[in-house]
Amino acid sequence: MNYLKLFSPATVANVSCGFDSLGLAADTIGDEMTFTKTAEKGVKITAISGASLSYKVDENAASAVVQKMLNEANADFGVSLTISKGYSPGSGLGSSAASAAGAAFGANQLLGNIYSELELVKFAMFGEEVACGSQIADNVAAAIYGGFVLIRSYEPLEIIKLPVPKELKLVAIHPQVEVKTKDARAVLPTKIDLKDAITQWANVGGLISGLYTEDYQLISNSLVDIIVEPYRKKLIPHFDEVKNAAIKSGALGAGISGSGPTIFALCKGDEDAKKVHSAINESYKNTGIEFTLFTSKINEKGIKILESN
Repeated sequence: MNYLKLFSPATVANVSCGFDSLGLAADTIGDEMTFTKTAEKGVKITAISGASLSYKVDENAASAVVQKMLNEANADFGVSLTISKGYSPGSGLGSSAASAAGAAFGANQLLGNIYSELELVKFAMFGEEVACGSQIADNVAAAIYGGFVLIRSYEPLEIIKLPVPKELKLVAIHPQVEVKTKDARAVLPTKIDLKDAITQWANVGGLISGLYTEDYQLISNSLVDIIVEPYRKKLIPHFDEVKNAAIKSGALGAGISGSGPTIFALCKGDEDAKKVHSAINESYKNTGIEFTLFTSKINEKGIKILESN
């Protein structure tokens, strides 16, 4: 393969109860990236649209990943790269992860698929470190594996792909406010009560069980975060109104996507998703804050090749 164009999806991390351990891939929004083999070694970004990102190879999450992979594989070619961002950085929808995961996937295709999905996650985690200073896996793993993923362990890295119930839908609103990941981390407690910890890990177990058994009521009962959300929601204007509107209109549950400000809701079926979409829109349209709102199925495939030759 000498050229490919791909779609790398937006992702929802944490999924309420699974802080830093659960993620899912969206299908409606994401990045489009192209990768072209060049005779000249090295990596060059030739175009970036949709966001203001660095063209410097070692400062851009995507190009840094491609460069690392080419070096480790002793590639005898270079790569020309373009990035079209489908949504803005700082959204809480894994913007840097979409770039890093897409880069790992695309470079692997040009290298002849020599790396496993787990190895691609490790390369993409390097891109996350370039972008935000931490080698986090929940967003990049969801983008690469697709569907729901559980980061069972970081040392060694162990990722479990979870099933997706057929009728599960995602609705998400991205208020146009900035929530810096550093600030969202800073508000978290350093210690938690044992009682709260027990409740939280029981919810994680319940959510995973609900995904395997397609038990929507169990999924609903388990989409509860008593550890992170109470602190982070203060950074997101009108969070409680949105969450309450979503649940009252039929959502299984709602919470903060990643570190915010995006608020997500999971729903059973298209009809409930439409009602939740409408209710969230009504709850936010008079706040004076610009926002984007979308509905999506869960993307079970993850990154998709759009063109290749």
